[in-house]
Amino acid sequence: MNLNDLEAFKRNDPENMLNHIDHLPDQLENAWNLGTHLPLPDWHGIQQVLIAGMGGSAIGADLLAAYIEPGSRVPVIVHRDYDLPGWAYGEKTLVIASSHSGNTEETISAYSQAIMKGCRTLVVCTGGKLADLARQAGVPLWKFEHTGQPRSAVGYSFGLLLAALSRLSLAPDPSGEVEDTLAAMRLQQQSLQAHIPDFHNPAKRMAGQLVNRWVAVIGAEYLAPVARRWKGQISEVAKTWGQFEFLPEADHNSLAGTINPQAALSNLMAVFLRASSHHPRNRLRIDLTKRTLMLQGIGTDFVDARGQTRLAQQWTALHFGDYTAYYLAMAYGVDPTPVETIEGFKLEMAQGG
Repeated sequence: MNLNDLEAFKRNDPENMLNHIDHLPDQLENAWNLGTHLPLPDWHGIQQVLIAGMGGSAIGADLLAAYIEPGSRVPVIVHRDYDLPGWAYGEKTLVIASSHSGNTEETISAYSQAIMKGCRTLVVCTGGKLADLARQAGVPLWKFEHTGQPRSAVGYSFGLLLAALSRLSLAPDPSGEVEDTLAAMRLQQQSLQAHIPDFHNPAKRMAGQLVNRWVAVIGAEYLAPVARRWKGQISEVAKTWGQFEFLPEADHNSLAGTINPQAALSNLMAVFLRASSHHPRNRLRIDLTKRTLMLQGIGTDFVDARGQTRLAQQWTALHFGDYTAYYLAMAYGVDPTPVETIEGFKLEMAQGG
């Protein structure tokens, strides 16, 4: 395992996933700027927002809901399924159908129900069947250009939604925090990019700790969906199993599961995401939870989010995780882009339908 061998990176990464990770700050900036100019009705009276999506499209919605929660005037719910809940009906409900390809069957089903139930509806995608349905129904369509896996478009799946809810006055204007976030991400990545050797690169060192380990990523508040993103990237990019946990909830159940089976637990690595803007009790909880696991013989480490604002801390922690998952893929010698198991399963589902 040589994480300084850039030629090996090129061989193992023929579709250049690293380029997507390097340009994530640019993507987020582009998405925000695009979202401030795309056509959007002057809707009023919205009392609840449901964002329908799966996988890489849904994670952007998770990040949004957690970030805007303290200042949002309405509940924002992320929906990963076919059927809408009973409360989602009429013009009081805004349904945003977010699908990178525009062909995600669960999202198309939720969109169709939103139309039938009279919800206000916005579609966010790159094209596909969902874009065609939106045009036919005269539904606002926010189409963006992106070539690659949905997980590498997280800047779009978040930034466009953030712009939409801000323009509808359903969330405070985050313009200042967006600028701080972009600056913080670009500053941090100066130590994370591939040409930075492992002894100066904290993401490469973190990846080295995760090799041949079962990884659990643990976050609280607005870093909880970042923990979920880390897990998704570890699985899809590095092709290895992982899990995510949320605090304080994990201390009320998962913490008890540190006894058995000892052989598996001895191979566990728990990564705690920590931020200066966390509630003081959650900061204490993170420290004590880490100590408890460590005393049980479980490997642990911290990742401290960078930046002065909640948004910057959310996205620097996410970007660190993307680099870590990439270097873990390089350590395993696997191509970080294709997800053959997922694509094969989707094909079976299509044939079964």
